[in-house]
Amino acid sequence: MIIDFHTHTFPARISADVLAKLSRLSHTKYFTNGSVPDLTASMEEASIDYSVNLPVMTSAEQVEKVNGALIADRDRLFEQGIITFGGMHPGYGDYKKELIRLKENGILGIKIHPAYQSTEIDDIRMMRIIDAASDLGLIVLTHAGIDIGIYDHNYTSVQQVLKIIDEVRPPKFVLAHMGGWGCWEDVERDLLGAPVWFDTAFAIGPITPDDAKSGAPYLNTNLTEDAFMRIVRKHGADQILFATDSPWESQKDYVARIEAMPLDKEEKEMIFSGNARKLLHI
Repeated sequence: MIIDFHTHTFPARISADVLAKLSRLSHTKYFTNGSVPDLTASMEEASIDYSVNLPVMTSAEQVEKVNGALIADRDRLFEQGIITFGGMHPGYGDYKKELIRLKENGILGIKIHPAYQSTEIDDIRMMRIIDAASDLGLIVLTHAGIDIGIYDHNYTSVQQVLKIIDEVRPPKFVLAHMGGWGCWEDVERDLLGAPVWFDTAFAIGPITPDDAKSGAPYLNTNLTEDAFMRIVRKHGADQILFATDSPWESQKDYVARIEAMPLDKEEKEMIFSGNARKLLHI
């Protein structure tokens, strides 16, 4: 079994505009059109059994409407192999009530994205959301490290993450992009062994540029094979979740990248699905 713990889909009416904008900001190519049918076709090609869909709330006004739509579509999406999380924004007022609504409707976790929400992850509003979600048993998955499209400020540094771990102690805390994209020295020095999961999304192998922007910064930032293996071995393969960040990576290519790593059979099983099955109760 393979579970992709980090994917994105968008409503059909806005997907083209969203992908064009994000591609322009990040200077990177996208591999699906952002729709559910395109994601499921990608999953079939890559032999992926389940993908976790992560909504990113870029405004507080989106929270109730987007979460409501995902709740309504939860069962239909699951039939297609898509497990949808909810989302939260630090500017949303009644976050506890909304988190309870997600929990009561079978949503297993939430996504936060400090960079696209222009809020430090150790802002008290973020900390309260993480704490409340954790009290409900929800998984909290956050973007971690620099964002390739917003690279002038790091809203989720390793030191900020350590503050969350120390003060909030979230039991199901997932850091995207191997703990902190582009902050690999900090991750290796300070974060390995901490009680958090890392997902592999958009962190290993070559970044595929938009051809028109091939000279853009940060295109050579991903982990080398040696660095990836050091992190896995020191942090523990039992705390690593296979993830791609589709549509920003090819799921089929990303499966091949993990398969090519010098991991043993047990480590690959844990990374590809074993760890995710425990978190997702599959």
